[in-house]
Amino acid sequence: MRSNSVKAGVEKAPHRSLFKALGLTDEEIKKPFIGIANAFSEVVPGHRHLNEIVQSVKNGVLMEGGTPMEFPVIGVCDGIAMNHEGMKYSLASRELIADSIEIMVKAHGFDGIVLVPNCDKIVPGMLMAAARLDIPAIVISGGPMLAGKVNGKKVDLSTVFEAVGAVKAGRMTEEELYRLEEQACPGCGSCAGMFTANSMNCMTEALGMALPGNGTIPAVYAERTRLAKYTGMKIMELVRDQVSARSILTAQAFDNALRVDMALGCSTNTILHLTAIAHEADVPVDLDKIHVISETTPNLCRLSPGGIHHIEDLYAAGGIMAVMHELGKKGFLENDAWTVSNKKLGELFAHYQVNDYEVIRPIEEPYSLTGGIAVLRGNLAPDGAVVKKSAVVPEMMQHKGKARVFEGEEAVVAAILGGKIQAGDVVVIRYEGPKGGPGMREMLTPTSALAGMGLDKSVALITDGRFSGATRGASIGHVSPEAQAGGPIALVEEGDWIEIDIPAGKLELLVDEQVLAERRQGFKPKDVKYAGYLGKYASMVTSAATGAVCKW
Repeated sequence: MRSNSVKAGVEKAPHRSLFKALGLTDEEIKKPFIGIANAFSEVVPGHRHLNEIVQSVKNGVLMEGGTPMEFPVIGVCDGIAMNHEGMKYSLASRELIADSIEIMVKAHGFDGIVLVPNCDKIVPGMLMAAARLDIPAIVISGGPMLAGKVNGKKVDLSTVFEAVGAVKAGRMTEEELYRLEEQACPGCGSCAGMFTANSMNCMTEALGMALPGNGTIPAVYAERTRLAKYTGMKIMELVRDQVSARSILTAQAFDNALRVDMALGCSTNTILHLTAIAHEADVPVDLDKIHVISETTPNLCRLSPGGIHHIEDLYAAGGIMAVMHELGKKGFLENDAWTVSNKKLGELFAHYQVNDYEVIRPIEEPYSLTGGIAVLRGNLAPDGAVVKKSAVVPEMMQHKGKARVFEGEEAVVAAILGGKIQAGDVVVIRYEGPKGGPGMREMLTPTSALAGMGLDKSVALITDGRFSGATRGASIGHVSPEAQAGGPIALVEEGDWIEIDIPAGKLELLVDEQVLAERRQGFKPKDVKYAGYLGKYASMVTSAATGAVCKW
């Protein structure tokens, strides 16, 4: 047992004395130590109930003869952090989460670890830690929030963000907005659409790092509690059999995750996170690989914000295993990939069927023959950019317009809500990249404002920052290299023509190369000086094209 390093032998008598100060008996000390990383907080709605999940995990560990030890992990609520300086800390928190779990596991000699996240950067941060540590590990998330309902129509957080623009445009009253505000988020759980949190929770199943159901069982269902108990029991089996995280997080696993990602139409943030997790696992995953998988994977689901369905509907339709069952019919998945169920992936999804082909399209009748996320390249994004293609209306798949250039999110929000953006414009938001932001803020407020004002079908947005999973429309993010690094996005000027061709994977700045060369000579990066953690992060973070991982 790894925990023998902190408890076995005469020389560890002082250590055992400290464990006894916790109230542990000799019998408990002799058993495997299972760390439980709990992201509970009273700040994040998706995490408010995680103590109940953790208690069920502990019960499962105890039933199978282990000694559970819980420790806390921070977490940022992206919705609350949106459109102010708090969003600079969201992606940056991913590294702190991975680092803190590494510290706790290494310092205390855990034999295995159960990871209990739910929202946004906490899920990938925990998976990064699992890959880095390479000990037996398993994920049990808090589960998705149920959708709200107003006037018989399902609504969610993105509906509220878009309603702000509708109020500004005179298309909705403040009283109607208040009613929506009251009903859109009815309780605990990760926000109800296929936003980043739920996208990443679904990825835990596709990667093989969670038991079936983890991505879609609603937070308030008793089935979630039972799954947590089974998870606690399963980590003991993984410890006994010495099934480590990297034996699951293989190249096969990442191929499967990307296939499911494209079939579901997940958040573009999954590209950042899957590449970062793969980096920790020493598995090569880059935008070229992602592009090939996207071009050859059918899109089977259109969930909010790309459609009318929510995660609860995906759950009722059979969940992630049913999606994989459909993909498996045409050999899209690596069936032999090992999972934390201690079975091959193909053995798991073979037992699941699609219950509702309105929610999960049959493999013979997909929404499109290519995936929900597209990788774009061109002279504006030599190292690549990404767009959630499944949430783009047909008329914006190809678009040419004049650039409206803004140095940061605040300026563009003021312009949109002030009626200064017109149909046909291409809004360029720069200096929001990993280094330039720093922290690569999500641009949900600008995209939601455009949608609320009825401009999402005629205006494109391009940024070196990110877009929320709740974003819809021709929103192209992760433009690399970023402006701070001297990428071409820094050279765009007001009125330049930009051409977008999503089916062809092209993003072009229609300016003569000689003119761009002249502009480049006069380029100076933004003077970014931040104290504290953001300053450290900006000095270490790499390009979005490589997952915005930190190197030092």
